[in-house]
Amino acid sequence: MIKKTVILFAIAIAIISCNKTTEVKEFKTAYVDTSKLMEESIEAKDIEAKYKDKSKVMGNQLEAEVTRFKSEAANFKKNAQANGQAWAQQKGAELSQREQQLSYAQQAMLQQLQQESGAEMDSLVIGYRKMLKEYGKEKGYDYIYGSGEASPSILYAKDNYDITKEIVKMVNDKYKAAGKKEEAPKEEKK
Repeated sequence: MIKKTVILFAIAIAIISCNKTTEVKEFKTAYVDTSKLMEESIEAKDIEAKYKDKSKVMGNQLEAEVTRFKSEAANFKKNAQANGQAWAQQKGAELSQREQQLSYAQQAMLQQLQQESGAEMDSLVIGYRKMLKEYGKEKGYDYIYGSGEASPSILYAKDNYDITKEIVKMVNDKYKAAGKKEEAPKEEKK
């Protein structure tokens, strides 16, 4: 009988101690819609506008070369019969080589723009991650998740966990405070 009492007492103590060690800590969590963050970030918009302008400038230079090439190609067609087959073959080869060079120049231009803008956007994302880490520590978050089209790590969350507006305001205020200019919103042409 004493053995049974001791065993029951030991089981009761084990159950009580298990209950104490299995307390569940509540975590403070939130999420940021990373797609919205990038869409509404003034700095991201400025980077995008910078490369759009740079693309136009570089594209205009290339377009001038293409126009000259088209003019030469039209003259070639007019003069091919008059100047003979040997001239036509030589000039045709030159035009073909020039067309290929223009194609390479266009590809190089696009690649350069992609690399430069990609490097700036990567740097921006790294900066935002650091800011979010500091923000999370400061506000006492255990986890801050990312959501959006680019990183759908959250499939569902209650709206009250969404801190995207706070983060957008924070990054935009910090960008403005650094003396960067805010672009006036551009109206979309329809």
